[in-house]
Amino acid sequence: MPMKVLILGLDGVPRGLLERLARAGVMPSFARLIGEGTLHDLRASIPEISSVSWTSFMTGANPGIHGVFGFTDLVPGTMRIRFPRFSDLEVPTFWDRLGRQGLRSVVLNQPSTYPVRPIPGALVAGFVALDLDRAVYPARHLARLEAMRYRVDVDSRRAQSDRTHLLEELEATLAAREAAVDYFWTEERWDVLELVITGTDRLQHFLWDALEAAEHPLHERVLAYYRAVDGLAGRLVERFRAEHPAGRFFALSDHGFTRVRQEVRLNAWLEAEGYLAFQGEERGALSALAPSTRVFALDPGRLYLRPASEALRTELIERLTALGFGGEPVVRAVHRREAIYHGPLAERGPDLVVQAHDGFDLKGTLKADSVFAAPATMSGMHNSEAFLLADHRVGDNLDIAEVAGHIEALFP
Repeated sequence: MPMKVLILGLDGVPRGLLERLARAGVMPSFARLIGEGTLHDLRASIPEISSVSWTSFMTGANPGIHGVFGFTDLVPGTMRIRFPRFSDLEVPTFWDRLGRQGLRSVVLNQPSTYPVRPIPGALVAGFVALDLDRAVYPARHLARLEAMRYRVDVDSRRAQSDRTHLLEELEATLAAREAAVDYFWTEERWDVLELVITGTDRLQHFLWDALEAAEHPLHERVLAYYRAVDGLAGRLVERFRAEHPAGRFFALSDHGFTRVRQEVRLNAWLEAEGYLAFQGEERGALSALAPSTRVFALDPGRLYLRPASEALRTELIERLTALGFGGEPVVRAVHRREAIYHGPLAERGPDLVVQAHDGFDLKGTLKADSVFAAPATMSGMHNSEAFLLADHRVGDNLDIAEVAGHIEALFP
């Protein structure tokens, strides 16, 4: 019997939250899957953001090999910013590698795959896909997706002021995801089927407070969304096991989440400490930085030194490690580039990557003049608490870039 693999991504769901909701009866399908399988800690990328983690997952490679270090990256040798495109990847995905064996994948709502390019199978890009007509491969599926009112993402701008509308959009988007899975399940021949649910990330950014507090007016509505996600997962796994009893199932997140307590604007700190300066009164862009600038930050905690020197890196590590707020340390770790990136493209990465303690949300804005600020619109932030759940033993303490190898090993 040929091997089949089902993969479910829950963007941003931390292991602790998954276990808590499973124990509480909010996610009974996952409670059953955890009981039947193995739940592992999973190391997210550094920094813990979707564009880097999901790219590491789908390529099975470190950022120093695949070349994506953030939602935006510097154009090599310049001070210009670019948005990494799917076509920019320097290495194939595991769907491409499986395709060389004649195997086909259906991949739905995978972040960082826009604009789409051909893969051996079918692909519907996820965040940040701007136009659905450039997010679907093969293009013959576009009309059917439009007819089912498929949407790539929710309106995050409106979500900042209208949480009820956000929940309505999350519910509608989830229903469209399931309709798309049902369609592709029989429309395409596949050996691997992958669905990523990004609504969990969106909900947790804007409604983490409602999730934590039972007295919040939207608490039950938030739990209802997790019940809906759980129901979708249960139906997919049940169908998969009925049709492919020898198949394998994986679920994973790309990073975790926690409550935001304080925003930390790194460029404002660099300015206050004399490492960064602006030309005149203009702010907000790298082009506004004065020639005297020695260090600047890009989201969420990537530091670039101009010019780089080991003495300056050591000085920054010492001073950032000592940074505190309200008597608490802000910074958990400062990583040198060579400690976390390896491969031919590692030199494109930041010189240092700062990771904060839970609750301190690092920002790379160039517009702020104060180092600390209360959270503006979001109550939840990323952390590194990802999970991997499988119906078979996979391995402890895995990096997210190692998961692809375990999937590919099922197809000898």
